[in-house]
Amino acid sequence: MSFSDRELLARLIQCEAGEEGENVMKAVAGVVMNRVHARGGEFARVGQGNLRSIIFQPYQFPCASETTGGIYNPQNLFNMRPEQIHYDIADWAMAGNRLLDAAESLWFYDSFGPPCRAMYPLDQGYWAARIGTHCFYNPTDAYYQS
Repeated sequence: MSFSDRELLARLIQCEAGEEGENVMKAVAGVVMNRVHARGGEFARVGQGNLRSIIFQPYQFPCASETTGGIYNPQNLFNMRPEQIHYDIADWAMAGNRLLDAAESLWFYDSFGPPCRAMYPLDQGYWAARIGTHCFYNPTDAYYQS
């Protein structure tokens, strides 16, 4: 099955944050597009400006894998059925728009609880914002050395 970049991003948005509201979906979409356009570090090397390379980079987005730890993952982008809002947010992010609080973020995770860690991952990102239950992180200088 071959999806357009727009379709892949809409599916990833729905899978990663579809139940969290518009701002979380926009922030997640922004992270993906920030990685596509990263000016250095791992994402610039891996992605080389290619959305598919970023989405399917191993171990980055659980939703991009049909299996996790050798077990079928039913919460994957291939099982998503995006609605108009997911396409609208994909278009918004692909056009270069970002939410102010997470405008530079390269990482996020769903904390499912109180505080976001100050640094993530491996001290390459510093906490920028909590939007919904998701924590967003901007790159440190250490990221650009990765």
